Amino acid sequence: SAVTQQMQRLEAQMGCPLFQKKGRNRVLTPQGQQLAEYARKMLAINDEAVRSIGRKQMEGEIRLGAPLDVVDTILPPVLTHIARHAPRVRLEIRVDRSPFLMDALESGDIDLTISTRQAPDLRGFALRTSPTAWICAADFVYNKRVPLPLILADELSIFRRIALEALSHTQRTWHINYLAPTLVGIKAAVRAGLGVTARSVEFLGPDMRVLGDAEGLPPLPPVTYTLWTRPDTISPLTLAIYEMLKGQFEQKSAEAN
Repeated sequence: SAVTQQMQRLEAQMGCPLFQKKGRNRVLTPQGQQLAEYARKMLAINDEAVRSIGRKQMEGEIRLGAPLDVVDTILPPVLTHIARHAPRVRLEIRVDRSPFLMDALESGDIDLTISTRQAPDLRGFALRTSPTAWICAADFVYNKRVPLPLILADELSIFRRIALEALSHTQRTWHINYLAPTLVGIKAAVRAGLGVTARSVEFLGPDMRVLGDAEGLPPLPPVTYTLWTRPDTISPLTLAIYEMLKGQFEQKSAEAN
């Protein structure tokens, strides 16, 4: 009831409806959306003033998401750069699958995330583009004359889609031998020799090997790991960390080229 009174008082002050019913909920009217945008800008200016005048260094908490397959490769340089240039920033790391991380970002549960997903409505830049390969255990016995035993994740997996699309353009027969909802399960199945999976080379371990043309398997497209944030974020700290990492990785990419 207190919230409803605040909403009614705000509408009376503005002289126009700011909320409208949609089912059992209330959503913003066009005027409400316009006011909310001004409010975000005002809060951002306030936070920026406090940060610039009251603090000389970036500090606060950043919630960062990362898929499991990059925790040993792409994530460490990101964390190192933040720790070196913003030592007062506390980091909360969430390791999960890309689709769940993207949902968490859009809902505001995390501030930034690394993901292979594409999202034109979000703000991001490429951290690394990695080759995708057919990967099996080092001692896996590959046989061209039998259907290819696949180790795949569920329907949400970009690598599942990549693998099945590539095989659909060949005469190679296949079957799903092992289905796992997590990367831990996929890695365990590969190491156990249960079949072949398609993953980025970030997945590779010393007890695995890559299959390819010699085994009659089709080439796979590379994947790009992107650092994403919401375009409407009003957190000066999130924006500062994002821009700092963007400058660092774009500089490294330019130097490599």
